[in-house]
Amino acid sequence: MGQGKLEGRTALVTGAGAGIGQAIVEAFATEGAAVVCADIAVDTAQRVAEGIASRGGRALACPCDVTDPVQAQAAVEMAVGEFGGLHVLVSNAATFTPLAPVEDLSLEDWRHALDVNLTGSFLMSKYAIPAIRAAGGGSVILMASQMGRVANAGQAAYCTTKGALLQLAKGMALDHCNEGIRVNTLSPGGIATQRLVRRFGDIETAQREWGPKHPLGRLGEPEEIAAAALFLAGEDSSFMTGADLLVDGGYTAW
Repeated sequence: MGQGKLEGRTALVTGAGAGIGQAIVEAFATEGAAVVCADIAVDTAQRVAEGIASRGGRALACPCDVTDPVQAQAAVEMAVGEFGGLHVLVSNAATFTPLAPVEDLSLEDWRHALDVNLTGSFLMSKYAIPAIRAAGGGSVILMASQMGRVANAGQAAYCTTKGALLQLAKGMALDHCNEGIRVNTLSPGGIATQRLVRRFGDIETAQREWGPKHPLGRLGEPEEIAAAALFLAGEDSSFMTGADLLVDGGYTAW
């Protein structure tokens, strides 16, 4: 059982069907929030929402391609219509971009990375902010990365989008600081999810090859990022806006 840190609040989380997004909606629901689990793969979001509901939580699944303004707006409208308001947005959806230097990266892959990772956060925020304002204020969390501060070979597109999110959040924080709306980024290091399975083949290989890149000697777990998101969503972080919460196992400290 949680401590009710988000009791009476509604949260919309994109990319909620697996990995970090799933861990976030489950943590939020445990703390009393009603959650809208948005994902382009609605069947995975439905499975997550049903699991939360089976444990007594309030959750709905919502199909959402964050690059589509119609679907982004519809997700916000579902949150407001079903749960009476919106207080927290976690823009977590991201795409997998092939590892390649810029000269080998297709324009299509470049644009897709920008569309999902960056414009997706813009669109979700564009429609969520008026709803959060109407609810009396709340928190917007954009999921960035340690790769918004440092770089990795073959990941220029990904690093560009994540670095841009840091600046997007700062600008939004200043735009809405007088409206009771806080905007921050959350930057995970390497986290043991299916994204790393896709890159390394399996989690064991990822732990062996990428875990030591982090001074703590391992990959992070989705639940550790969910705990950070819970901090940013609630009143424990009431004096934070325009900031980046780095949870990277020391990756950027080398």
